[in-house]
Amino acid sequence: MTERFIELNRQPDSAVAVLRLNRPAQLNALTADMLVQWREAIEAAGADTDVRALVITGEGRGFCAGQDLADPLVAPDPEQPSKDIGHLLNHYYIPLVQALRECAVPTVCAVNGVAAGAGLSLALACDLVIASEAASFVLGFNKIGLIPDAGASWLLPRLVGRTKALELALLGDKLSAAEAARIGLIARTAPADQVLPLALATADRLAAMPTRALVQTRQLVDASLESNLDIALRTESRLQSQLGFSFDYAEGVNAFQQKRPPQFRDR
Repeated sequence: MTERFIELNRQPDSAVAVLRLNRPAQLNALTADMLVQWREAIEAAGADTDVRALVITGEGRGFCAGQDLADPLVAPDPEQPSKDIGHLLNHYYIPLVQALRECAVPTVCAVNGVAAGAGLSLALACDLVIASEAASFVLGFNKIGLIPDAGASWLLPRLVGRTKALELALLGDKLSAAEAARIGLIARTAPADQVLPLALATADRLAAMPTRALVQTRQLVDASLESNLDIALRTESRLQSQLGFSFDYAEGVNAFQQKRPPQFRDR
């Protein structure tokens, strides 16, 4: 039986689910099994109509130390010193990154400690990142002769610009949480004991909002990075045509006119 390294639970009396990386002795370093479990948990949360927001965090003193280099898929050995790491990316990392970016609910990453390598890439693939003031961020791929992967080469320059992205990727220096927030790599920081409570409170706010509109806002922002103004205008028009027929639009307008809190429920 495959050991479980990913826990998914819904908060009591809440529309927020919490996905927890649970391999703390290894700083939640990623194995192939763990990557599959993580993707399956995201898909399960997205398919649960009672879930309207998802918090992702790590157990122990680190969020995720990246790929476990002892995993047989990547660990060189005397009989097979060369490894096809592209196979690992194609079959495990790419489906996980796609699941994160296509999740049916907003995602909030609570970085409770170090986020390194692919662990950093996957944190940045979430919609919002909230980090402990004691957390740190490092790519580190250059130290093992590799390039940033799991989406980092696409995400970094869009978050912090080309110059800073190259500095982080080429030098591989560790970045403090305060500096990560200052340059726009993450959304905000909090004291260590307040990271998860703040992430949950943020997810509660998102869960009370119109989910479909939030998810389509994510899609619009991502698409805008590869399009032009005319395409963006027409995409906005197409999506607004869809949302204008939704329950949440009617509920939002009625609530506004009646001066009461809206009760959104569309997924």
